[in-house]
Amino acid sequence: MSDRFTQLARRPQFRPDLWTIGAVLIAVVVLAPIVSIAWIAFNPTENIWPHLMATVLPRYLVTTLLLMGGVAVLTAAMGTGAAWLVSQYRFPGRDWLAHALLFPLAIPAYVGAYALVDLLDYAGPLQSALRATFGWTTARDYWFPETRSLPMAILVLSFALYPYVYLLARSAYREQSGRAYEVARALGCGPWSMFQRIGWPLARPAIAAGVALALMETVADYGTVLHFGVQTLTTGVFSTWLNGGNAGGAAQIAGVILLLILLLVGFERAGRGGARFHRLGRSAQPHEPTQIVGAKRWYATVLCLIPFAGGFLLPVGVMLVHSAAAPQGWLAPGLLQALVNTLVVGGLAALATVGAAIFLVYALRMKGSRAAQWLLPMTLIGYAAPGAVLALGLLLPLAALDHRLADGVLALTGWDPGLMITGTAFALGLAYVVRFFGIAQGAVDAAFGRVSPSLSMAARSLGRSASGTLGSVYLPLMRGSILTALLVVFVDCVKELPATLLLRPFNYNTLSTRVFELASLERLSEAAPAALLVMAVGLLAVVVVARRQD
Repeated sequence: MSDRFTQLARRPQFRPDLWTIGAVLIAVVVLAPIVSIAWIAFNPTENIWPHLMATVLPRYLVTTLLLMGGVAVLTAAMGTGAAWLVSQYRFPGRDWLAHALLFPLAIPAYVGAYALVDLLDYAGPLQSALRATFGWTTARDYWFPETRSLPMAILVLSFALYPYVYLLARSAYREQSGRAYEVARALGCGPWSMFQRIGWPLARPAIAAGVALALMETVADYGTVLHFGVQTLTTGVFSTWLNGGNAGGAAQIAGVILLLILLLVGFERAGRGGARFHRLGRSAQPHEPTQIVGAKRWYATVLCLIPFAGGFLLPVGVMLVHSAAAPQGWLAPGLLQALVNTLVVGGLAALATVGAAIFLVYALRMKGSRAAQWLLPMTLIGYAAPGAVLALGLLLPLAALDHRLADGVLALTGWDPGLMITGTAFALGLAYVVRFFGIAQGAVDAAFGRVSPSLSMAARSLGRSASGTLGSVYLPLMRGSILTALLVVFVDCVKELPATLLLRPFNYNTLSTRVFELASLERLSEAAPAALLVMAVGLLAVVVVARRQD
């Protein structure tokens, strides 16, 4: 009997500390909107699911799938083709194009949509020049592609999102050994044959991951598809909730979006087929780019210029022209306040997001439990969920909590504080934290992995506490990665549109909502300064990421 009690006494017991409790709370906050969406969808006040199935949902779903299919093909073609040319060959402009091809990441897709419509619309400069040149007087005198259409939405989204594929594919090509290409060349393989037999198979996992990221952003987009008049699942959430006043139906459509995202992630992982590609070692010889001679070198330059021009030069050029035509827009009332609101809520959200990611990752790594194996991947779901979905999952429970708090304060003090959560920018900042927590968590987890465990062991053996080890060992070594994560999360907060539209307080504008509102009213000259500010902030982050890639 005594041996049994001795064994029970020696058995380790779970004793939660502040690190464990904090990590669990962070995970709960990140996952709460998804759980809220599921609860609202399965317990609607008025179940309109049969009506949705019989009317608008099939159209929303088919349009979304067509949009995703077109974006998948174009982003894969542009991103993979540009990455292959830049990493394998030398041609005029290659060195600066290698970085410039990332610049469209700084441009929100909805800004690209406004620019393209402004250029190609009936009253735009292109059609006006055609009518003046050929003497046409009306639209019946000539044929021109429909500007506000699904194909144009696919084109704009592809120009904006191909850098996801380009960035990952280029990294994959740069890490491949040059000896495989030398052998293939010795066996008589030409450029196209080497791409088919070596380049594409070895880079396929990276390309699939890039396309998956692009498609997640496609499903989440609202401003672009709305401007082109394309009805997708995301526009259905807005329409059912705001116009129809049915939160349950909106949650059910949001559930379809989440299911689509999960299927997309599953297909991406299944597409890898369990394949693993490894370098042979440090002695693996990197591939030396081949010089293209003759006229073909200019073909390579033009092919790389097309996505760069469509994704960056076009929107920046259109906005600069409008801004120069109406310079008083920089002094317009509301622009400075929108800039301040953007910097404050985006900056605080970035600090909170990266700080929470550091706490969570460090707590789970320090405990070394199995919880890290399933908890860390689960917290990535916020990035996969569109902003409109997260806004719906946050606003309804926060509004209910807000009213209860206000009623409690009123009952205790006789003073009505109003809406303290949804009536301020707190709910918007919380949505940013949940939406972009996956980005910060991935960057922080990778940074922790690059720090040798022996350093933390040495610090703990010298009497350092867990928090002391984090502050004196990990944070100084991770400074660069943390600053990059802060910048990337901040830029994503600046560009985020759907969640901002739904969760911002009354008369609270950010740069993105100011661009959206003015451009929706066809006041592009007034929207141009705010759009240029958004692009400038995004370009800063892209330059930092590009420099870290070298």
